[in-house]
Amino acid sequence: MFDKSEMDQVLLATGGYDHTIKLWHTHSGICYRTMQHAESQVNALEITPDKQLIAAASYQHIYMYDLNSNNPNAIVNYDGTTKNVTDVGFQVDGKWMYSGGEDCRVRLWDLRSKGTQCPKIFEVLAPVTCVCLHPNQVELFVGDQSGIIHRWDLKTDHNEQLIPESDAMILDIAIDPLGTHMAAVNNKGRCYIWSLKSGKIDEPTKMNPKHKFEAHKRHALKCEFSPDSRYLVTTSADQTAKIWNTGDFSLRQELKVENQRWVWDAAFSSDSQYVFTASSDGCAKIWNIETGSMEKEYAGHQKAITALAFRDCAV
Repeated sequence: MFDKSEMDQVLLATGGYDHTIKLWHTHSGICYRTMQHAESQVNALEITPDKQLIAAASYQHIYMYDLNSNNPNAIVNYDGTTKNVTDVGFQVDGKWMYSGGEDCRVRLWDLRSKGTQCPKIFEVLAPVTCVCLHPNQVELFVGDQSGIIHRWDLKTDHNEQLIPESDAMILDIAIDPLGTHMAAVNNKGRCYIWSLKSGKIDEPTKMNPKHKFEAHKRHALKCEFSPDSRYLVTTSADQTAKIWNTGDFSLRQELKVENQRWVWDAAFSSDSQYVFTASSDGCAKIWNIETGSMEKEYAGHQKAITALAFRDCAV
């Protein structure tokens, strides 16, 4: 997996229902730091591009923790959301942060200012479940509980809507690193794929339906493309994660162990050879994509792990 010389550059973080965030040594499986997140469960985690901070989305707040100190408590609190914050992420240079929440709003947060200002808000009519930033850094794709995908152009403030299936909640959206494909999963276990075509400068990305398939028997919770764009991982309430080949979206591997329960989140290693998963059995796991075998388990949480964040030397 990862040799010890890489460990200074490898960050694996997990969080969940036990109100803690844990940092792990990936090669040994040992937790080396626990941060307190006392007010609520952790809904989502994301590490800043410079690997200095980690953001935790929770009930009414986004808390930021310092990764390079031993301080167990948050150092910044972004508040103003009235309900659960469901997703969080960063612009590629770390200039701003985006979040979505059950208050039906997507927010942009200016990280360069000393305060915790939110200069832009995009409002929809249903609770926001997920937010995905296009690699072009100027379009946000937003999924909500009513089944709508919104494309929000940050330059022009224009938006358009897409409804892949009626009476189904969009639970996650992912765009591959090349910006050529978008995936979305819903509460019926289905996965939808679009091909993306970038227009000329200042023209919006065009979305063309390409494929749809039954990914899982129950809720599909997360989807993520691998860094080399060859694979798509989906996670589910059916107690599995699955790896799909993006060439034809055929099943490559089903990742399953006994009693792992809901699989909430997943992240690829930078070489696209391994994938981490987080599940309701209180364990994170690393899997070999080639063999489908679980290589290591990260045990220490007392309740379900609902969020995972990973960055290594090449990410």
